[in-house]
Amino acid sequence: MINFTVGPVQSSDAVRAVGAEQVPYFRTTEFSQLMLENESLVKKFAKATDDSKVAFITGSGSAGMETAIMNTLTSEDKAIVVNGGSFGHRFVELCELHEIPFTEIKLDAGKTLKAEHLVGFEGKGYTTFIVNKHETSTGVHYDMNLISDFCKRNNLFLIVDCISTFLADPFDMSGLGADIMITGSQKALACPPGISVMILSPKALKRVECVKCKCQYLDLKLALKNAERGQTPWTPAVGILRQIHARLKEIEANGGVDAEISRTAALANYFREQIKSLPFEIVSESLSNAVTPLHPTTASAYDIFLKIKDDYGMWICPNGGDMKDSIFRVGHIGYLSEADYDKLVDAFKDLQKKGFI
Repeated sequence: MINFTVGPVQSSDAVRAVGAEQVPYFRTTEFSQLMLENESLVKKFAKATDDSKVAFITGSGSAGMETAIMNTLTSEDKAIVVNGGSFGHRFVELCELHEIPFTEIKLDAGKTLKAEHLVGFEGKGYTTFIVNKHETSTGVHYDMNLISDFCKRNNLFLIVDCISTFLADPFDMSGLGADIMITGSQKALACPPGISVMILSPKALKRVECVKCKCQYLDLKLALKNAERGQTPWTPAVGILRQIHARLKEIEANGGVDAEISRTAALANYFREQIKSLPFEIVSESLSNAVTPLHPTTASAYDIFLKIKDDYGMWICPNGGDMKDSIFRVGHIGYLSEADYDKLVDAFKDLQKKGFI
């Protein structure tokens, strides 16, 4: 099977080799050194400030989303949440669950955030802005410069979910003034799922100190205290953290974050050129390098997903809910090549020849 989804994605040989090893004991100086190097490289690739801190949470990216809300926001905040799809809606649900006052900016599927959406929020006493930099469900990649300028003008605390876009698209945490960046091990980090990575700015660190987290396992005070010595408060997904280390070192050896972004962009552009003659419409107004969201004009998106899986031995990424039959997605993150995309395009063309699409 070839995996063209947006997570979990295919891993390199080096990352898979680490996964095949016995999991070592982790309360050691060797593991602490590995974790401190993980922190240093994640900060470097995200262009975070030296005084930022990194927390590695054992859980999916959604655990990082909830951890951010629980540890930095209270009922005294007033948040703006961008809801452009399934993952924006998840932030809405988290604010409701944790009783954080908020207003959502609801966007139609495939539509991007524009300056006119923000005009009514200028100078209205909001404290926080929450956004998925890349709304993975629809493929929309938001303009972070627009959001950053708005947040700086209004002195807003900025939480950014970069789960599917980190290492696939540029992200300058320091330049943007972002306070929390969240990503996950199973996206462009191309490791198994199970670790959520969070970078916290000094401003975020101060909030963590002032907020009482009502969950021991996801308490960032404990995570950050242990991170000072390269450890975690609880038993983490040790094997995945070792694979993350191998992957970060691999990226560094191959030219760093800019080279990795360029590689992903080249694959995305290659695929998009190859499908121009097929009966698919790209649905996003603003694309990430991480994924191409497609609306098939002649067949059900979910039926195409099943055909590609069952008849051709490849996974593309389906959607659920209202988008189940209208949008499928093809990812460009992970250990993929142009030759892999040739096989997928040939499968699409074969379905077209058979009259399925």
